Amino acid sequence: MPVELNHTIVSVRDQAAASEFLTGLLGLPPAVQWGPFHVVEVDNGVSLDFISTDRPFEAQHYAFLVSEDEFTTIFGRIVDAGLDYWADPRHTRAGEINHHDGGRGVYWSDPDDHSYEIITRRYGSGGWNP
Repeated sequence: MPVELNHTIVSVRDQAAASEFLTGLLGLPPAVQWGPFHVVEVDNGVSLDFISTDRPFEAQHYAFLVSEDEFTTIFGRIVDAGLDYWADPRHTRAGEINHHDGGRGVYWSDPDDHSYEIITRRYGSGGWNP
């Protein structure tokens, strides 16, 4: 059996709100509750398992590979929601998208300060274009 990422746990203040925020923007089915988690499954079978906590946690980064059409739709939802977005992971190029590897990419944050990214080309597949 090949090694595959199956799931990752995402610590948040409110798992229902955090999972709804992500599924709404990405156009995914609602999270499914499993034990203490709200599980968001993406199309390749990997899941983000949201768990509420009162403990401090580090903000994390989660990137999703999407088609050009999906990018347009998701980016439209980000803009319509009035969210800040950036072309870079350090969030210094506000209000821009990037065109790395001949595709498009954008970053945004959730209320828990986790950074999300959508890209249309795998990094390294076509050259860096800052």
